[in-house]
Amino acid sequence: MADLKQLHDAIVNGNSKKAVAITQQAIAEQMDPGELISSTMIPAMAEVGRLFECEEYFVPELLLSGRAMKGALDLLRPLLSASGAQSAGRVVIGTVKGDLHDIGKNLVVSMLEGGGFEVIDVGADVPPEKFIAALKDTSASILALSALLTVTMPSMKTTIEALKAAGIREKVKVMIGGAPVTQEFANEIGADGYSENANSAVALARRLMASV
Repeated sequence: MADLKQLHDAIVNGNSKKAVAITQQAIAEQMDPGELISSTMIPAMAEVGRLFECEEYFVPELLLSGRAMKGALDLLRPLLSASGAQSAGRVVIGTVKGDLHDIGKNLVVSMLEGGGFEVIDVGADVPPEKFIAALKDTSASILALSALLTVTMPSMKTTIEALKAAGIREKVKVMIGGAPVTQEFANEIGADGYSENANSAVALARRLMASV
């Protein structure tokens, strides 16, 4: 029988190969995919987040754990769709126009997926119209905007203004983050929330979903 403690530890330790192998075994044994995620994989990513908060883990460890989680999730996602399982919510995420940095965004994607969210990653250097198209195509409830450069932060405001012009601002919660971004800036541009790191982004997304 698949050892779920080993799956938990493989994700925490960033061992993608082992995480995938145990997940394949669990699928072969017809374990419930939703239960596998909620009882083993989400707690594993929560532990990764705790280690990051305690400064025992840093960005490289987060990336490895996120990769292990993604490898296991990719196997389970088709089964979840077939069973009609409910996700925690749907999020469109991307780095704003003019900014090519995506490491921080990728960390947030991993943590959100680890928290049970369905994430549509539209990449880096994303213009407002691409965000809007993704929101309309997916009916996502949250838009997550990332910026690593001070000079690209105004693109966040431009994107929010574009949502208003497209008539969908009231249907979408906007969360923002990135090294130069602050809560004050989020308030200034009318974002619904700000997260200072990938770990707190999950808690913020949950709060935003509760108010949708």
